[in-house]
Amino acid sequence: MLSEVNEHSFRRLVMVRHWTPADIPDLNGLTALITGANSGIGYRTAQVLAEHGARVLLAGRRPDSLADAARRLRTDVPGARSETVELDLGDLTAVREAAAPLAAGETLDLLINNAGVMDVPERRLTRDGLELTVGTNHLGHFALTAHLMPALRRSSAARVVTVSALAAAWRSGDLDDLMSERGYRPMSAYAKSKRANVVFTQELARRLAGSTHRAVAVHPGSAVTNLQRHTSTSRTGRLLVALASRTLMGSADGAAWPSLYAATHPAVASGSYLGPAGRDQTSGAPKAVRLPAGADDPELGAWLWQESERLTNVTFPVPQT
Repeated sequence: MLSEVNEHSFRRLVMVRHWTPADIPDLNGLTALITGANSGIGYRTAQVLAEHGARVLLAGRRPDSLADAARRLRTDVPGARSETVELDLGDLTAVREAAAPLAAGETLDLLINNAGVMDVPERRLTRDGLELTVGTNHLGHFALTAHLMPALRRSSAARVVTVSALAAAWRSGDLDDLMSERGYRPMSAYAKSKRANVVFTQELARRLAGSTHRAVAVHPGSAVTNLQRHTSTSRTGRLLVALASRTLMGSADGAAWPSLYAATHPAVASGSYLGPAGRDQTSGAPKAVRLPAGADDPELGAWLWQESERLTNVTFPVPQT
């Protein structure tokens, strides 16, 4: 009986069995929203959740790409229950408008903050005047999660899974100068955004303490997806992709495993940080991995939360159950 196995032993058992998406339980009756679901890791995440019975909301910026993804999903998963949600994370008004009908009456069981941009060659701004990489990868998802909180609260045990990256541990990802106003470097901005994803998740988990809801951060290891579309303009980005394509990067299929594990496995605790178990955390079955240094600092978490509210002009209360 699983109830008779202590948590440590159970985690070891899971790792010995090499968890795969085949272990996901029946998800009928659950609704999941996945950002960046039109391609890559996001699409694969949506596909697997649909295969296990979940109703999936495919969220993305381009209506034509979303429509293509929805058609592909109906082919890949006959009978899949899916809808599309037009969502531009770089436009806070669009984020609010996309979330409004869901917040008004829907029940959302899984929110997977997956979309992102990487290695934008020069400092660009969102529609609201925020640095584009942090504005999209962190602040857009912060605002989306805030606006969707009423729908998440209607679930008996909702999960918010936010996809970070190995770059969250880089020293260049220090959250000082969050908007890169004192100097912009493409991969530094990316590292900031990915560290912010983890710090946000830790703070959200603290604010959800005592409730049945969970906040979990993951990193997918390394996979060649549309996220790298800017990298050819950056020497660092070109080197990373060239090396990773030959030696490290896996497929979007395997890279989706940490998100799927975080979203569905009963043993995952709120505040967890999960990544691949393989060498250098680039691929393999999901496991708990070490947080980036300082990411669990409550003072840093409270500061980032307050700064995110200020920059987005979104109040994000987390009521207790």
